[in-house]
Amino acid sequence: MIERLSNEKIPNAAPRASSAEVLAQEIIERLTYRIGKDPKVAKPHDWLTAAILVVRDRITDNWMESTRKTYATDAKRVYYLSLEFLIGRLMRDAVTNIGLMDELREALASFGVDIDVIAALEPDAALGNGGLGRLAACFMESMATVDIPAYGYGIRYVHGLFRQQMADGWQVELPETWLAHGNPWEFERRESSYEIGFGGSVETVNLDEELTRYVWKPAERVIATACDTPVVGWRGKRVNTLRLWTAHPIDPILLDAFNAGDHIGALRESNKAESLARVLYPADATPAGQELRLRQEFFFSSASLQDILRRHLQQYPDFTSLADKVAIQLNDTHPAVSVAELVRLLTDVHGLDFEAAWDIARRTFSYTNHTLLPEALETWPVPLFERLLPRHMQIVYAINANILMEARKQKAHTDEEVRNISLIDESGGRRVRMGNLAFVGSHSINGVSALHTELMKETVFADLHRLYPTRINNKTNGITPRRWLMQCNPDLFGLIREAIGDDFMDDAEALQALDGFADKPDFQEKFAAIKRANKSKLAQLVQSRMGIRLDPSAMFDIQIKRIHEYKRQLLNIIEAISLYDQIRSHPELDWVPRVKLFAGKAAPSYHNAKLIIKLANDVARVINNDPSVHGLLKIVFIPNYNVSLAEIMVPAADLSEQISTAGMEASGTGNMKFALNGALTIGTLDGANVEMRDWVGEENIKIFGMTADEVAKVRAEGHNPRAIIESSRELSQALLAISSGVFSPDDRNRFTGLVDGIYNHDWFMVAADFDAYSKAQREVDAIFTDRPGWYSKTIRNTARMGWFSSDRTIRQYADEIWRAG
Repeated sequence: MIERLSNEKIPNAAPRASSAEVLAQEIIERLTYRIGKDPKVAKPHDWLTAAILVVRDRITDNWMESTRKTYATDAKRVYYLSLEFLIGRLMRDAVTNIGLMDELREALASFGVDIDVIAALEPDAALGNGGLGRLAACFMESMATVDIPAYGYGIRYVHGLFRQQMADGWQVELPETWLAHGNPWEFERRESSYEIGFGGSVETVNLDEELTRYVWKPAERVIATACDTPVVGWRGKRVNTLRLWTAHPIDPILLDAFNAGDHIGALRESNKAESLARVLYPADATPAGQELRLRQEFFFSSASLQDILRRHLQQYPDFTSLADKVAIQLNDTHPAVSVAELVRLLTDVHGLDFEAAWDIARRTFSYTNHTLLPEALETWPVPLFERLLPRHMQIVYAINANILMEARKQKAHTDEEVRNISLIDESGGRRVRMGNLAFVGSHSINGVSALHTELMKETVFADLHRLYPTRINNKTNGITPRRWLMQCNPDLFGLIREAIGDDFMDDAEALQALDGFADKPDFQEKFAAIKRANKSKLAQLVQSRMGIRLDPSAMFDIQIKRIHEYKRQLLNIIEAISLYDQIRSHPELDWVPRVKLFAGKAAPSYHNAKLIIKLANDVARVINNDPSVHGLLKIVFIPNYNVSLAEIMVPAADLSEQISTAGMEASGTGNMKFALNGALTIGTLDGANVEMRDWVGEENIKIFGMTADEVAKVRAEGHNPRAIIESSRELSQALLAISSGVFSPDDRNRFTGLVDGIYNHDWFMVAADFDAYSKAQREVDAIFTDRPGWYSKTIRNTARMGWFSSDRTIRQYADEIWRAG
């Protein structure tokens, strides 16, 4: 029997807070007095809430002690500002980290309650979209684990991104309702409320002949109120705070309007305020959508900075020590307006002069860039920015003047380079470049993989890099092994403990010892049995949700990501069509049974991404119902991808698809999760795939396709995709099938735009990489049929992924950027 996660067997675990008997008593107390239910009539969700409250109380003791320790030791605090925190379900994570899993399981079982059943009822917190938000969640857990005093700051979205459903294969967006019944993990902090302003005007006040102050008089104000969730690290050593902001109006109802009969209009201000915390990433295709996005970003940035400055003044006499005691990390460009807001608060509210405030800001902020895509390096029209944030527009111009004069003084920059350095893009209508603002306002700018960092220097920030050549550095992303091995794959975790002991639980790089078991038949057999069980679990989920039967003995080939053209789900689908044609044409060959599984959401206004989802579902309908395939190939798109679904799909994967266009994926963290759980990666030399290849070995990963340099060269010199397509029989036939309506008989022209894009420009190199990808897939088939060889490679993937722990990443941030801990 393989050992599962058991605190009884974890050496040096945090002391147990109580026995199962005491926990059982406390569960009944919470059920009775906090929920108001007699145990005889309590429903599963009541037991879940009662159990969470018991666990939360245990964590709260450590939480308060962690806060006291930070004050007592005068420790530097890290503040992590992120528009996303994709934390998923929290109960299993928290219970595991404080060492109460066995006791809580036993306590609930004494009432006939299965902890696994009620844990599955906990809603996924809808606070993120994809890798950016999941990374922030991993970082919060790792900061607590490595004992870094930290706050995460974000927005408490009522509906989050959206709940994805399929209607005839099309994505339909519905509101997520994770807060419909409250959130038992959080504490409202009414005392931590701040006014946030928008619009209005700026008045100049001349205090004397030399001293001028500026007073912003907003036309609108809302109240930001904090809700705190404790984030506990491994073994409960430290508990940090995730502080999320809710929005409230100054006056919840305009009574004069209501009494005059305008019952809807009377709630106008309330609705306007509450819209700030309703939806993550409202569609920005309209001016109103753009304005709401900017309002959201300023709302949470201003509230967070006011909170940070208040806390600093509680402990220190002034702001001269701010950069020594505070490190603020901007997670991508969304909180970049914080740079201007901190300068405003220090000058206009606290009386510092501009030069002192600007110096403090630059020494306090650091900025993580997550993408080279233009749409993620946000820009805002100057008229919109100036109307909503008139004082901040003045500050942006003041900062810009400093930067441009500094560039001119160096006399090493051309006029074009100076234009690229500017915070104002004048190539069309004037726009504020938020990426440039984050760069110039930070002492450190980091990429999230070695390749991405070098590309930052060469592309989007090339001219800023020449101006400030020491600021850009690399911090390759990581994942927390607690959630992505211990909790999502307990049987594999137990097998590893059985083989190499417990050291890897505190130092993920100790997984390297597993290398010695990669070629042992008995270990391979156990490893294979666990993989088969995980695949059966996923097959059951697909059967129950979608009515599709899957064979767990087939290769499970999985691509789960945000749907985007650069991530190339389209390449995967086209290759599936080609494989479908080959299987039908050559039934005499020994084809490897394969299930291609997709999951991910498309931005509501991203037309091509939604078309790709529809294509996947249309292709699945045809292939899955064709008897000539004999079940050798199935396609499944599982709706509503979230953390909980990932926790089932990741351990079940045989093959991990990491096939982005080289040079376009910043890092990726799904690639790390799959490899840690014993999947072979097929991928391009993009993002962290490059470093993964170096760690796992070239022979244990399947790399194909063009490099980032080759992609850049082809784009610069001219790309002729039509010639490539015409020279590839499999690709041309697959594209013809798509464009002629084989998979869309009800609308033969449905996918014409997608196919025309490949023929006419192929910006994402789908045609350019197709043959190499198809060849790599057949090589994967050959490896898969050699079972000892396959498991030798996949076990080595698990063994060599320890370096990709987010604990390592956070230690690098702490040592090299924050100077904390």
